[in-house]
Amino acid sequence: MQQRQINRRQYFKELAHTSQKYYLPYITQFKKLMENMRVLEIGCGDGGNLVPFAEKGFDVFGVDMSPSRIEVAKECFAELGLKGDFLASDIFKVKELEYQFDLIICHDVLEHIDDKRTFIANLKKYVKPGGVVFMSFPAWQMPFGGHQQICHGKWLSHLPFYHILPRQIYKAILKWGKEPQDIIDELMSIKTTKCSIELFEKLVKKEQLQVLDRRFYFINPHYEVKFHMKPRKLSPIIGSIPWLRNFFTTSSFYILKP
Repeated sequence: MQQRQINRRQYFKELAHTSQKYYLPYITQFKKLMENMRVLEIGCGDGGNLVPFAEKGFDVFGVDMSPSRIEVAKECFAELGLKGDFLASDIFKVKELEYQFDLIICHDVLEHIDDKRTFIANLKKYVKPGGVVFMSFPAWQMPFGGHQQICHGKWLSHLPFYHILPRQIYKAILKWGKEPQDIIDELMSIKTTKCSIELFEKLVKKEQLQVLDRRFYFINPHYEVKFHMKPRKLSPIIGSIPWLRNFFTTSSFYILKP
């Protein structure tokens, strides 16, 4: 397991850095930043992605199912003197969202959701007219699409592609590596809720969301702060080949509009 999986404040700072340097500039190409903007992040975790938006004085709201992550978000925002509202809840059960948002952020969340169609359909309820959604997720078949980097064992946390093996073989490898049961359960859950580029685009089309832009990355922009690797977009040729592109896309960026 990487140190950032344990040190949540480190992870918070790394997310804030990537959001400032890459997510914010990307979003502003398609959504003009205005005074009094409302920004919602679904699956905000420790809240780092919202930092550059809060620094601009926007009203930011984060929702995540993990109470401990929400507490970290509140503490880190308080330490930085930033304003932000955070709620520990399942987005499907949230009733506090009485207003709509100019921008919704869903970063590396979709691959954890079982009912993706309902999730994508509900996004339209939270977006103001003229608002947009920034969606990013790793393609399931990419080297670490199973999130196996959270494994405690060094060997298993660095081994690519074995998450795409049949369930029983994958589970047997995790048990052989003496991974804790909670880690095994989480990884098997992700294998169930996995998401490919093709599945995502099919659901977006069904729910009549407009794709303003999409970008596939061979080297995820967040890898710059994590592994000191320069971000690199996927070759347009490979990116145009359905299914094959999943094996090379470490992150998919989309700007959606109802």
